[in-house]
Amino acid sequence: MKPYWMLSAAALALTACSGPESAAPTVETPPLSLGTEVEIVPPTLAEIAAGDWRSDAEKARDTWRHPVETLEFFGVKHTDTVAELWPGGGWYSNIIAPYLESGDGQLIAVQWDLDQAEGERLEMLTKRIADYMAVYAADPDLFGRVQLSAFSSESDEFADPGTVDVVLTFRNVHNWMGGDYSDKFFTDAYAALKPGGTLGVVDHRLPSSAEQDPRATTGYVHEDFVKAMAINAGFEFVAASEINANPADTADHPFGVWTLPPVSRDADRDGNGVEGFDPEKYVAIGESDRMTLKFSKPDLTSEPVE
Repeated sequence: MKPYWMLSAAALALTACSGPESAAPTVETPPLSLGTEVEIVPPTLAEIAAGDWRSDAEKARDTWRHPVETLEFFGVKHTDTVAELWPGGGWYSNIIAPYLESGDGQLIAVQWDLDQAEGERLEMLTKRIADYMAVYAADPDLFGRVQLSAFSSESDEFADPGTVDVVLTFRNVHNWMGGDYSDKFFTDAYAALKPGGTLGVVDHRLPSSAEQDPRATTGYVHEDFVKAMAINAGFEFVAASEINANPADTADHPFGVWTLPPVSRDADRDGNGVEGFDPEKYVAIGESDRMTLKFSKPDLTSEPVE
């Protein structure tokens, strides 16, 4: 999918309707020359999200994740270079990749760092990344050529400095807090972005009245905590959106955020349940209440020199 197509005059010519001799004369239109370049408007995010390459199960979660509205809020353009951190199985990538390909943009999939894994975890992550990349390699005309990179507590830069228009991450900051390297994410994202570039963060939101666990063991994070980490890395806060809010989520569930769909956990990691646990109660809540935050890397080159 490209923004321009060469269309022949035959494909675009308007033909007059024939009729009886008494009919009013038709108005002749000048013919278009062969090879006329016609601009084709790229597909919208809504059109991409409706694509038949997305499964019904994926689309069913749009109700909770609002991908079109979220990406529009972050200002993603089809010509951008976008780095998506820890994209998992590709739920968002299945929208972002074809949207960027429609405008010759570029998706950088910043996956788990295999250099920091070993044993069964290494095998598991290797397979997950291979499965992820196989989807996009199988149809480059639709998805473009997705670049692969990595992020971890010990990783080098995930993109050349100052080359990325937008960095996105969905429900991952709490994971990096658990490993005590969330600050590194914001520092690395700042370095990767062009001046004026955008950082978009979505994560499970802890109520401001609740105490923040520094390692976010429940999966929930204070919105102000995320803002502070971004600002400390040099970002400017732009705006917050309630696109992904869920007032029904009280964020105090027995197995953390994973009690809710789509994980729907009914026991802890050791297999211990809770007496009287009612899974339907948590299905009714739906997916978690989420913050949606937009930050910008200051464009210091545009400031006047004193």
